[in-house]
Amino acid sequence: MSKLEELIRQHCPDGVEWKTLGELGSFYGGLTGKTKEDFKDGNAKFISYKNIFNNPALDIETKERVKIAEGEKQHTIQYGDILFTGSSETPDECGMSSVLTTKTEEKLYLNSFCFGFRLNDTSIFAPDFLKHLFRSTEIRAQIGKTASGTTRFNVSKSRFAKVSIPVPPIEVQEEIVRILDNFTELQAELQAELQAELQKRKLQYEYYRDKLLSFNEIGGGRIEWKKLGEICTLKAGKAIPSSDISTSTSQMKPYSCYGGNGVRGFVSSFNYEGEHCIIGRQGALCGNVCFASGKIYATEHAVVVSPKINIENRYLFYILTTANLNQYKTAGAQPGLSVGVLNEVVIPIPPLSEQQRIVDILDRFDAICNDLTVGLPAEIEMRRRQYEHYRDRFLSFSKA
Repeated sequence: MSKLEELIRQHCPDGVEWKTLGELGSFYGGLTGKTKEDFKDGNAKFISYKNIFNNPALDIETKERVKIAEGEKQHTIQYGDILFTGSSETPDECGMSSVLTTKTEEKLYLNSFCFGFRLNDTSIFAPDFLKHLFRSTEIRAQIGKTASGTTRFNVSKSRFAKVSIPVPPIEVQEEIVRILDNFTELQAELQAELQAELQKRKLQYEYYRDKLLSFNEIGGGRIEWKKLGEICTLKAGKAIPSSDISTSTSQMKPYSCYGGNGVRGFVSSFNYEGEHCIIGRQGALCGNVCFASGKIYATEHAVVVSPKINIENRYLFYILTTANLNQYKTAGAQPGLSVGVLNEVVIPIPPLSEQQRIVDILDRFDAICNDLTVGLPAEIEMRRRQYEHYRDRFLSFSKA
């Protein structure tokens, strides 16, 4: 019998008590009354949507800053608070959690697109236990049901208050934390090694790509520098209800649906046909560039780039990936990238024959890199699934 099984048998032989969040604590909101100017040269740390979404345990070494005046009344985050993202493009990604597991005297402020939850009694939970619990499949399923919307889903705090979680004894929580933290540390070490290898190959590719697109030598050809809006038509896609998007292709939904970060799913209709570059225009996906071909549906979170002149679409894709479009986004809690700003981006246009030569080389190099890296992401994914299996197994408590 494992130590965990022994502790569960000893401390909760008849099951574990479950309580709703409404019984356990209260919610609070993020920053209020801020403009985009307040996020320039700020004097205090604020926790971004991305920080919460990506980290089960909050990263307090963030570089994000906001201006806070002396005596200004804003909620601050405390040790043990659970933070949640308030909205997403899909209900499954709403209410992603992060827990402040580190004690700090520094004041931390919360993004206005997120909300916090504070326990009435902080002694009944170990913060490190909560970072695993709120990412577990069972609790995530409950949280997903609190969201509603069409093109973007928002969490209902009244429904969120009804989410029920187990309250095992602290001794049980600490043993679960020990097991899962050890597992994640080993997983992190392996993932770091694999990511380092992936990064090495990515840097090799980017070095040759950037060198090829520097145009120091182009065999005597002439280069023109043109605004993107002069040579292309840029349009934001159209909203589509998330309920119309399937996670897999089928005869009923054969068309790829593109958001700001590539293919989001599959739908029954299309609004673009041919080859296009797709640029992410909202939030953390600002400036992300992907390539699409055939009949596709582009959502309002994407800008579709359609050439007006004879230009190699794949060349356009490669040059846009080197343009660092993210630098043109608006500042603020929810960054944005407008079509008007993108129209003014200037890019080099070499002769068509040179464009084709560049595309041929980079396509071949890209194919080689993809072939080399296919096994590494698969290994990372396998390790992630192993952790999720044991996390869900240890956090499945019978109700008392």
